[in-house]
Amino acid sequence: MPFIYRNRVIHQIYSKGFIPLFYSQDIELAKRVVEACYKGGARILEFTDRGKYAQKVFEKLSRLCSSEFPDMALGVGSVTDAEQARSYMGLGADFIVTPVLRKDVARVCNRRKTLWIPGCGSLSEIARCEELGVEIVKLFPGNIYGPEFIKAVLSPQPWTSIMPTGGVTTEESNIRRWFDAGAVCVGIGSKLISKDILGSKDFKKLTKEVEKVVSIIEKSIEKCP
Repeated sequence: MPFIYRNRVIHQIYSKGFIPLFYSQDIELAKRVVEACYKGGARILEFTDRGKYAQKVFEKLSRLCSSEFPDMALGVGSVTDAEQARSYMGLGADFIVTPVLRKDVARVCNRRKTLWIPGCGSLSEIARCEELGVEIVKLFPGNIYGPEFIKAVLSPQPWTSIMPTGGVTTEESNIRRWFDAGAVCVGIGSKLISKDILGSKDFKKLTKEVEKVVSIIEKSIEKCP
C-alpha cells in the first residue's frame, strides 16, 4: 500500500472526525466491511488485532485499499508492543493504535513517521505521551470517563487532541456530546459494525449507518469553535 504520511492521516482525522473499527478473521467479509465504510464516506479505518490470523487479514485489506481505495487511511489497533507495530507497518499500516502508553511503540512509529495513537486514562499519561511526540490520544473506555473528562483535560491543556472510543454510539445526541466536550474525533466499533450486520452481511445497511454518522459529525465539527 502506498505510504500515507503521518501529517496526512492527522489531517484526515481532524477533517473527518470519525474512525470505524472492527475485526474479522473472514477475509472476504472484512473486505466487504471496508468497501461499505468507504461507500458511506469513511476515509479512515482501524482494523483491530484480536485474533491469530489478524495480520493475514490486514495484509489483504492493505492491498485492497492500495488498489481500490487509495485515499483510505488504514491503521491497526490493539497493538501491544514494538515488534507487533513494526510488523504491521511493514504490511502497510498508516497508523498504530495502542490500548496503553508504550515508549517502545513510540520509538518505532516516530522512526517511520507513522502516526501513533496511544490509549490514556489520566492527565499525567496524556502529558507523557505528548512529550513523546503524540498528536492525538485515545480515551478508552470512553463510557467510563465520559465527555466531562475531556472538558476537564482541555481546561489546563487546550492543545490536547482526544479521541474517545468505547461508549460512542451512532445516536446523534451521543456523538454531539463528545464533540461539544472538545473531542477531535470519535472511534466507533460494535455500535456501528455490529454482530447483526456482520452476521446478516447487510452491507447496504452498514453503508447507510456510516453515511448517517458522517453527516452528524460534519455538522458537529462545523459548530465547534
